[in-house]
Amino acid sequence: MTKPIPNSIASMQAEMTEWRRDLHEHPELNYEEVRTAGVVAAKLRSWSFDEVVEGLGRTGVVGILHGADGPASGKDDRVLLRADMDALPILEQTGAPHASKTPGKMHACGHDGHTTMLLGAAKHLAETRNFSGTLVFVFQPAEEGGGGAKAMIEDGLLERWPVRAAFGMHNHPGSPTGTMGTTPGAALAYADRFKIAIKGRGGHAAMPHLADDVIVAGAQLVTAFQSIVSRRRDPMNPAVISITRFSAGSAYNVLPPEAELWGTVRVLDQALAGQLIEEMRRQCEMISAAMGCTVEAELGLDAYPVTWNDPELTKFSVEVMREVCGEGAVDAQATAVLGGEDFAFFGQVVPASFIFIGNGDTAPLHHPMYDFNDEISPLGVHYWTRIAERALPRR
Repeated sequence: MTKPIPNSIASMQAEMTEWRRDLHEHPELNYEEVRTAGVVAAKLRSWSFDEVVEGLGRTGVVGILHGADGPASGKDDRVLLRADMDALPILEQTGAPHASKTPGKMHACGHDGHTTMLLGAAKHLAETRNFSGTLVFVFQPAEEGGGGAKAMIEDGLLERWPVRAAFGMHNHPGSPTGTMGTTPGAALAYADRFKIAIKGRGGHAAMPHLADDVIVAGAQLVTAFQSIVSRRRDPMNPAVISITRFSAGSAYNVLPPEAELWGTVRVLDQALAGQLIEEMRRQCEMISAAMGCTVEAELGLDAYPVTWNDPELTKFSVEVMREVCGEGAVDAQATAVLGGEDFAFFGQVVPASFIFIGNGDTAPLHHPMYDFNDEISPLGVHYWTRIAERALPRR
């Protein structure tokens, strides 16, 4: 059972619901988060943040909040709290009063809720300042395939504000409200995308011997890639190669000159990713030679690394989760998932911990019927608040 949430935080729920539903009505895609960033920055300034910086990593926002004892003297007295802001190119079908007002764009992954929970913590901590040192609030763009975390780092985020640790959170549909979970080590997968163009001589469907059948070549690639997963890797090491698009042809009686395959590779072992990609490249070369087609393979595009939870920092996160949720409501050895998360880029630079918060019985992520559960926002704020207060205790 979830422990009681302090009244000062629980009383914010109605206000946070308004924030979240406003963000939900106005979704913005990768690096388009101009309105969202403006809303975030305005709220931070209204709460007397010590510094608010916009435009980092194109559309990211950073809020700097010093504790009761003044600013940090160095990175050991500074921690980073991160939320993502972007939406997805999905046509919403919830029919909710707060549904997206922009057809073809929606918050189908709960980033509106992530932003809201971190804003709630920002407001509460700005009022109490019950910590020492400095909190770096990061509201990042372009998590959904745009590498917004990487863009903010490359734009000088961690050079301008070096931190001792970074913390992130994601909602988890299907897990009961009032619960949280995480795992040390690999928590989310290496994730990339690939695109393969197959080109050959088109021709009449009745005379395949006078053409190069790019569709058959593509079908062989689909099968070959699945054989890589089933026969070229240790079955105890999770991996997925998924073909998500196969495009070719325009008529019943024409063998097209081109076909295109899209897809993604997901693994929990960074080294295995390179092995799979090399094997995919080899299969492309072999099928190209066998079928007489040209196969142009773009592999490992826009890769997100494995999201690695620092064991010691994750042990600390588990302690905080148990404090705010109760012992029985925390899964400290949650099963890793093959979804990707660009919070991983923070973990490549500083110790990092990424956790999940139960979203209840809702539609799955990236589904047109998904909606963030506003009931969980106070718990998220409570977690963020205690992370800050315990990571940077009052001197």
